[in-house]
Amino acid sequence: MAQGQPPVTPGDGRTTRQRRHTPLLVVHAGEGKGKSTAAFGLALRGWNQGWSIGVFQFVKSAKWRIGEEAALMALDQVHRDTGQGGPVEWHKMGAGWSWSRKAGTEEDHAADAREGWAEVRRRLAAEQHALYVLDEFTYPLKWGWIDVEEVLETLRDRPGYQHVVITGRDPHPDLLAAADVATEMTKLAHPFDRGQKGQRGIEW
Repeated sequence: MAQGQPPVTPGDGRTTRQRRHTPLLVVHAGEGKGKSTAAFGLALRGWNQGWSIGVFQFVKSAKWRIGEEAALMALDQVHRDTGQGGPVEWHKMGAGWSWSRKAGTEEDHAADAREGWAEVRRRLAAEQHALYVLDEFTYPLKWGWIDVEEVLETLRDRPGYQHVVITGRDPHPDLLAAADVATEMTKLAHPFDRGQKGQRGIEW
């Protein structure tokens, strides 16, 4: 891919500019670390373009405040104060999903995941963000909490210019087949294998 030249020229009749401005479905999968971190790196690039960024975490504990969240929310404040970059929203399951008003004391994680996906669908239909990070979204699909066919149809038919990045292990084969970009993180070595737990600044 020398000098950024693709190895093939599609015969779809579109211009190079049109193809370069096509919204992408990106999947970060694999057993190795770095799937979410790579997605948040894309969010940083998008913020620099002035895009509206929406991050939706489907599995991580609501009490776990990670470094990327703190950094991106600080950048949201920069946008509010100076107009630089774009707005950022960060939502995580277990925090009640900021749009949720459900009563009750016992959380139903499957219902929360479906509610979160329903909100993502609404935002896609309204073209609310330019980049969506659906962090660890492969798991509610794998566990059957959310219908895979509905997800694929929604992503295929999403209007406008909206990129979607999905992270997590064991993505559904149909999700991989639909992806424009799919990357597998492969673990070669990790301190966990030697009995060492994650450390600040590296794992979170």
